[in-house]
Amino acid sequence: MYTPDRIGTPLSDSATRVMLLGAGELGKEVAIAFQRFGVEVHAVDRYHDAPAQQVAHVSHVVDTADPAAILRLVEQVRPDLIIPELESVDISALVAIEERELATVVPNARTVELARDRETIRRLAAEELGLPSSAYAFASDYEQLEAAVEKTGYPCVVKPVYGSSGRGQSVVRSAEELAGAWEHAMHGGRIPADRVIVERFIDFDFEITLPTVRSIDPATGKPATWFCEPIGHIQHDGDLAESWQPVAMPAAALDNARSVAARITNALGGRGVCDIELFVAGDDVYFSAASPRPHDTGLVTLVSQRFSEFELHARAVLGLPIDVTLISPGASAVIRAADDAEPVTYSGLAQALAVPEADVRLFGKPGAYPGRRMGVALATAEDVDAARERAQAAARAVTVEVASGPGAAGEPDGDGAGTAAV
Repeated sequence: MYTPDRIGTPLSDSATRVMLLGAGELGKEVAIAFQRFGVEVHAVDRYHDAPAQQVAHVSHVVDTADPAAILRLVEQVRPDLIIPELESVDISALVAIEERELATVVPNARTVELARDRETIRRLAAEELGLPSSAYAFASDYEQLEAAVEKTGYPCVVKPVYGSSGRGQSVVRSAEELAGAWEHAMHGGRIPADRVIVERFIDFDFEITLPTVRSIDPATGKPATWFCEPIGHIQHDGDLAESWQPVAMPAAALDNARSVAARITNALGGRGVCDIELFVAGDDVYFSAASPRPHDTGLVTLVSQRFSEFELHARAVLGLPIDVTLISPGASAVIRAADDAEPVTYSGLAQALAVPEADVRLFGKPGAYPGRRMGVALATAEDVDAARERAQAAARAVTVEVASGPGAAGEPDGDGAGTAAV
């Protein structure tokens, strides 16, 4: 994997270049982290003025599902590192980039493909690595779905095979709910689905994300793994609602969680942050999913850790020393839009920041629709429960509204300086 022994000057011939394929709010934090090390950042998305494009050195508007467009852009920019931030990025383009040695894909094309395909990642985890997981089966049509449910039994969870969030998934408790779950899986995910995974419902105590960092140990020069403290989270309708860190869990369960995370990330390879989702039941831990990039549950680390998982991702990718120190219990609560609006304004920021130890990140998305994540409130406290209460109070104080006056809805969007359409 590419490891720079020196960092160049951005926007010069000596620049060390990173290209983000996907420029959302998580990519925005990754872009800022790389820029603090003097890395030139190129942010790519399918629309203008995406959050990371607003802070990148250069932005590009490209259909990330179009392999030819991606390859043209990579040949034009010649980045050293490519970081896929979207599930919809075309895998064949990433494979071609590696085969032609145009750039280093983070962590690698194989891992990006495995992680977004619940079938291949589950078979790797359960069948090849022997990691504990719920009973599962796959289905490509409704008849196969019925057969899969006979194998797993009720209650079960039906999910589209492609995707890493909760979108498109349903808990099914009876045969009467099965048809609705099939339709939701086919049409409710981020990527159009033609196949589902059916999992036996685990009666777990709680679910965690375990941020796992693979990089170079400066003492040995060899690959090594670090673990952040576990993160708890709640989702509503497949989208993150809140997260908190750390999660109190039995020592044996934490050891098991770290063992599962280490085994799956070692098998996936590469460097960077990989967020491992796990179910915890007593001392037992069950593998759920892997995200080979900073996950939205990790937004809490912006206030809870000495270095956020976005900063750790940049450090790990560049082969720099890793520090996963937790500095305070913390929590995040999502700020959502209630209506359609383009552009938007925000009110209540002063009231939100008046909450003790609270902070707010507004993502700067150019438009809103009901339920869209527009920002996040963050808070620290003496304990997780107090931090959650503060984060929720700060989030409730912020309102997303329709903008009025110059630049309001109906006026054409400008491309903005530094934007290149390909």
